[in-house]
Amino acid sequence: MKKIVMSPLLAGAALTFMLSAFSSALGQSSIDQVVIVLDASGSMKQNMPGSSQNKMDAAKEALIEVLGNIPQSTHVGLVVFSAADISDPWVFPLGQRDDNILLSAIQSIQPSRGTPLGEYIKIGADRLLEERKTQFGYGTYRLLIVTDGEANDRDLVEAHTPEVLSRGLRVDVIGVAMKQDHTLATQVHTYRRANDSSTLKQAIAEVFAEVGSQQGNLAGEDAFDILKPLPVEFASTAIASLSNSGNEPIGSAPTPYRTAESQTVQSNTPTKSRSESNYMLIVFVGFVVLLVVVKALIKK
Repeated sequence: MKKIVMSPLLAGAALTFMLSAFSSALGQSSIDQVVIVLDASGSMKQNMPGSSQNKMDAAKEALIEVLGNIPQSTHVGLVVFSAADISDPWVFPLGQRDDNILLSAIQSIQPSRGTPLGEYIKIGADRLLEERKTQFGYGTYRLLIVTDGEANDRDLVEAHTPEVLSRGLRVDVIGVAMKQDHTLATQVHTYRRANDSSTLKQAIAEVFAEVGSQQGNLAGEDAFDILKPLPVEFASTAIASLSNSGNEPIGSAPTPYRTAESQTVQSNTPTKSRSESNYMLIVFVGFVVLLVVVKALIKK
């Protein structure tokens, strides 16, 4: 059989539709997941142009104000690199917010060393991918990078950024008082320059406004009916396969999905090849799309 590989973007699109149908039927609400990668390198001690406030304090002030006013349905994780006296870079782990702890953690950050941005792009993205896998792809997933300089590990930035984008994560970058645009400016979904404290606050607010306005994963009330003709075992296996697609850690190769049952079968039991599994998933997606079209024509 000719090998057919489903791309993470195609799998993600199909998965979004199917899981929104199931989640709608089960009353599950969409959760927006945002990981903030915050630069606490030594250069963040420098003052903002025309101000006595340094970059770090301006960033902390902006984050505290914006995050204190976003809905609780937005889960936030904050990972900080190069800060002084912080043993765990995850000053606030991704998950349900406790704003007292989150905002206090932001206030305690003090800049110190270099700019290992590539390393922390991977750390932040991997956590989002892990959460997306746990949530079976339902919800939105975004990486927000706030930095004032180029990376010391530019090779890692160049290696990891395309992978993050190819896995369907949204990436926003805010350049804090930089003399020129960051090299990521032309590679990510959005890039905003922040040359003073007010534009920095506005830039962060705009990103979170976009987070709250995304409704792409919501399904109609009758979406679950579209999936009823499918055998439960087949549908659940396909959904699990799709949800696993594209969620591998940055820098690793995709691995085929295996159910718990398939992992316990005897070694001499024939197993399906990955190409056969991908073919099955494509057929499944095609079947779902066909049902949608037929249903739309019947309504007309």
